[in-house]
Amino acid sequence: MTDRKSHWENIYQGKASNDVSWYQKEPILSLDLIRVTRIVKDEPIIDAGGGASLLVDYLCRGGYTNLSVLDISGKALASTKERLAELSSQITWHEADITNFVAPQTYSVWHDRAVFHFLTESVDRRKYIEVLNRSLKPGGHLIIAAFAVGGPEKCSGLDIVQYDVDKISRELGKGFQLQEVRDEIHMTPADKEQKFIYFRFTRQSQ
Repeated sequence: MTDRKSHWENIYQGKASNDVSWYQKEPILSLDLIRVTRIVKDEPIIDAGGGASLLVDYLCRGGYTNLSVLDISGKALASTKERLAELSSQITWHEADITNFVAPQTYSVWHDRAVFHFLTESVDRRKYIEVLNRSLKPGGHLIIAAFAVGGPEKCSGLDIVQYDVDKISRELGKGFQLQEVRDEIHMTPADKEQKFIYFRFTRQSQ
């Protein structure tokens, strides 16, 4: 079994954050889906797997003030802290494997672009969903994006799981209500197309 942490540290050791395949100069769909939630801007948001993503930069500029970033790679987090400079002190940073993350608070929005689809073992998916259920407030919003059916079958040397509405809904279980689905053709830095699908769910009140 691949050591996930070593794998991702090696990825970020060997590539600049704007050279990895999932790099987005502007995370348009993620930002739009967060805006659609209509949360108050001081409510807590976590970007799961967002180590080198620019999403946190845009959320800071947009006036969101209670932001956390979780990533397994310390190198990815370090690059974002360096990029944000003094703004980095306003963000809560978590270096952890998402399947055993212990959140210090609950969140109004859990955002995950392209983490869940790397969990090819059912036990890891169950652990992720257990963490999600502990970490997301009842009534909170789950925004999760993955490779769509017909998209890539591997990424960064790892197998992935493709998703559609039925498949993601089965994984999450009855505690989540689907609100909307959006498709995206992501262009990598190498100008290759990747089919993504974005889901927005709300967590049902207990």
